[in-house]
Amino acid sequence: MRIDAHQHYWKIDRGDYGWLTPELSVLYRDFLPDDLLPILHQQDVSQTIAVQAAPTLDETDYLLSLSEGSDTIAGVVGWLDLNDPDVVAQYQKFSQHPKYVGFRVMIQEMPDAKSILEPHFVEALRYFAGEDVPVDLLVKSEQLAPVVELLDQVPRLRAVIDHIAKPRIGEGATEPWKSQMAAIAKHPNVYCKLSGMVTEANPTSWVKEDFTVYIRHVLEVFGTQRVLFGSDWPVCLLAADYDEVIGVLTHALPESWTQHDNDRLFGLNAKEFYKL
Repeated sequence: MRIDAHQHYWKIDRGDYGWLTPELSVLYRDFLPDDLLPILHQQDVSQTIAVQAAPTLDETDYLLSLSEGSDTIAGVVGWLDLNDPDVVAQYQKFSQHPKYVGFRVMIQEMPDAKSILEPHFVEALRYFAGEDVPVDLLVKSEQLAPVVELLDQVPRLRAVIDHIAKPRIGEGATEPWKSQMAAIAKHPNVYCKLSGMVTEANPTSWVKEDFTVYIRHVLEVFGTQRVLFGSDWPVCLLAADYDEVIGVLTHALPESWTQHDNDRLFGLNAKEFYKL
């Protein structure tokens, strides 16, 4: 079974996607399961993980309701307010739903990424680490230093780095991203999504070779058992279609790559991480 471990759905008139503006013309429309279904069939992808796109509890409810009508949604990664003293109650409510598989921390949107090191934030994540809850970390490469420190403080956190932490692929920059990702990968319960890369390159002139050094580094430090394929559809449409996203990834796989490695990358690891 092939699983896309990272994609989004949204309905514009819900009104809580603050980042989604008419200027993003390719994305400024509804994207729903029926839109993705023919693409999934074409790529022999059976199911997906639908990931939150708005920092609201209402959107998590919306995605869970969508999942009830779509067999292709294997799980929903929602949102929780880790600054709310009632965050555990929020989690316990969502966790009753059979397709709720975890939540995402949107570090990318924080004015100061060091906020994740505040005592109440660390304490909340220690609770979720104790419960072995899968946690997505949306972070940009320049925010990785606090993430390294956070994982040292919460070493049992079951986490996945989204979009290989958004290195500056368009500039060809690799450090300190490489060193920080290697430090993060030393935590055996932290995974990495090979997703969201095309939108970090030059959107109109990228070539497949632009991504190889980044993909190979992630494979080297995380290994074949802790990497997940994600399309980041429809956000990827800003720079590439679904087929091209898969092509970028497969082009960079090493010659030693086996069918079993492929099965892990394109499904088994997602199944394991999200406890599907």
